[in-house]
Amino acid sequence: SPCIIFIDEIDAIGTKRFDSEVSGDREVQRTMLELLNQLDGFSSDDRIKVIAATNRADILDPALMRSGRL
Repeated sequence: SPCIIFIDEIDAIGTKRFDSEVSGDREVQRTMLELLNQLDGFSSDDRIKVIAATNRADILDPALMRSGRL
């Protein structure tokens, strides 16, 4: 059956990656990398749609913006 996955405020974990010594920043970056891995695991099935919302598209990691991810 059809499925819609909606992620609100994707900018909370989808910010551009950078080198950081702060453990909280590293955890956010690990979470974002896992999200990318999971998104890549979806097949191009028309019955599954992933939608994300943000009001800060300027700070999103370019990997999230690639065609076919969201």
